[in-house]
Amino acid sequence: MSAAAPPRVLYVTDLAYEAKGRRYCDEDILFSSLLRRDFTVATCHPADAARLMGAFDGVVVRNSGPVIHYRERYDAFRERALADGVRVYNPLNGRGDMAGKQYLVELSAAGLPVIPTVDRAEDLGRLPDADEYVVKPKDGADSIGMRFVPREGLAGLTGLGDSLVQPRIPFLYEVSFYFVDHDFQYALHAPDPERRWELVPYEARAVDLDFAAKFIDWNTLDHGIQRVDACRAPDGELLLVELEDLNPYLSLGLLDETTRDAFIARTVVSLRELLSS
Repeated sequence: MSAAAPPRVLYVTDLAYEAKGRRYCDEDILFSSLLRRDFTVATCHPADAARLMGAFDGVVVRNSGPVIHYRERYDAFRERALADGVRVYNPLNGRGDMAGKQYLVELSAAGLPVIPTVDRAEDLGRLPDADEYVVKPKDGADSIGMRFVPREGLAGLTGLGDSLVQPRIPFLYEVSFYFVDHDFQYALHAPDPERRWELVPYEARAVDLDFAAKFIDWNTLDHGIQRVDACRAPDGELLLVELEDLNPYLSLGLLDETTRDAFIARTVVSLRELLSS
């Protein structure tokens, strides 16, 4: 009896996208090659995913770049995948960055440990006092469209529309926690706040993992890779910066072989479970 053919996966990536401080192409060449041990893998540009995905058992969305650059095609991909019941990894029901940054407003209003965030001019008074404030689009990524406003300019922010406002916090450092499904895998941090992507391993404490797990539990993803980005405030508290649940960059090239292999093995289990569901 011949062995069953491995599941066919369409791996969606933009190998030509130039991200600040990261090489998407290197990570996706590595990641897709490791997945080929367990799956039949073909890669495609995100603009071609809707047209090609019907020939595969599932779609893996990876370093496909900010969807703001191809919004219409991404929306068409989402609509068709949902209508046809295509298995997408990560699944398309995420409540974090996958759905825009409105969740930061909601989590802030609920009192969770996030950078204080509002999206209405009448709520600006709820923000703590700061020398500067950050205004960014809800559907932005990679700092696209972000701008800084001095304290005296805050009163002039009217008609925010699809933007949100946060105080610019002088944080000590940023740290990212990486999860597969609800299982913590590893953490990396940027000791220098001015060098976001110069990352080194971070030994996560129990209190750190409790913090990160709050947001993983809040999200609705049973399967998938998520990155919880946080900053260490001057008082030592961790505050959520972003819950990346669409296509989080994983910094796989910075991991030791044992950590990377464990992450890949856990991802394979997660993806197999999704494809067989």
